[in-house]
Amino acid sequence: MAVKNIPMREALRQALYEEMLRDERVFIMGQEVGEWQGTHRVTMGLLNEFGKKRVRDTPISEMAIAGAAVGAAMAGLRPVAELMTINFAFLSLDAIINHAAKIHYMFNGQFKVPVVFRAASGWGNQATATHSHTPEPIFAHFPGLYVGTPSTPADAKGMLKTAIRSDNPVLFTESIALYPKPGPVPDDVDLLVPIGKADIKREGKHVTIATYARGVEWSLAAAKELEKEGIECEVVDMRWLRPLDTATLFESFKKTNRCVVVEESLPMYSFGSEIAAQLQENMFDYMDAPIKRVHAMDVPLPFAREIELMALPNAQKVINAVKEII
Repeated sequence: MAVKNIPMREALRQALYEEMLRDERVFIMGQEVGEWQGTHRVTMGLLNEFGKKRVRDTPISEMAIAGAAVGAAMAGLRPVAELMTINFAFLSLDAIINHAAKIHYMFNGQFKVPVVFRAASGWGNQATATHSHTPEPIFAHFPGLYVGTPSTPADAKGMLKTAIRSDNPVLFTESIALYPKPGPVPDDVDLLVPIGKADIKREGKHVTIATYARGVEWSLAAAKELEKEGIECEVVDMRWLRPLDTATLFESFKKTNRCVVVEESLPMYSFGSEIAAQLQENMFDYMDAPIKRVHAMDVPLPFAREIELMALPNAQKVINAVKEII
């Protein structure tokens, strides 16, 4: 099987193209997904390939996009609704949380909602406080909604294809900083990554680093530097924040007895809080040190570039956290 080195945005485009070919019920909708070729160029070329019926430009209304997608999914289609960035998803919370996530339960299984909400996520690039959120843990709070957060092009393709084929609603976020980053992707139309399955991106024996999305990049860079000092880090890419693969995390922690949690989002009521609680409640007998967390500073993100970078996680902050508990 051929393997190509492509950026994440191209891997995502391949996933959409292949799933639209495979299943005529799959269609794309959102602001600028068609004529403009997608704000982040993920939907480039799909309008010419599939036409306006299956690549639908919508008004600038996230609530309308999400609400129409939920209705289409209930009626038997498989919409992939793009919200230009995750910052605007707050305008569509009623459709995503009160409808998509709950309809199957509230109607006793009579309706399915096989919808995927795609959204670019992440801090940085001087987009300022209202356009720089990484709020995936907020969505993972609600039962009934899956939350996928890929860190590599191969995972992005396999996870998105799996999400589109799922009969459950999925919030699928893509780190803006990772869109141009290349990685090996198998040329396989059935490349699937199971929902709720974490991945060991690097094996180690001294400390577990639990992370996702852009945090994987910082964690791997830190692990490479720490290896020079004889510290072997095991990097666990959780990939899905809901369902959360605690089994893989626990097995890693049994081996290392220490954990650093790395996330791009804010610290209060966060992914890091949940990981720390899970380990405390279930793995206390294996714990040799407190859980350390690396995250964005608990402030709205500043505009000034130097201060913005100061507020964000990075590899050096991961290194410092690991050394504190070794």
